[in-house]
Amino acid sequence: MFSLPREHRTRMRTNNGLERFHEELRRRTRVVRIFPNRRSCLRLCTALSMEQSEEWITGHRYLDMEVLEEEKPEPIELPKQEAVLA
Repeated sequence: MFSLPREHRTRMRTNNGLERFHEELRRRTRVVRIFPNRRSCLRLCTALSMEQSEEWITGHRYLDMEVLEEEKPEPIELPKQEAVLA
């Protein structure tokens, strides 16, 4: 946890985003109450998941990834090992 940037720590230690998504699923499925079959329930949940995914991609940024780019360590080059033939 402490290896993350300070700005990300408070958001990463909680699961508020996931809890909010589950609450939205419950709210929308409660309106229907009884689904005619499993496929209709799956269709609604899939549509809500796609909507949420789109919102996470295009909407307000939950985490600022530019902070990670600034703190990105240089890649470590490992020494080349010679093949050992037995």
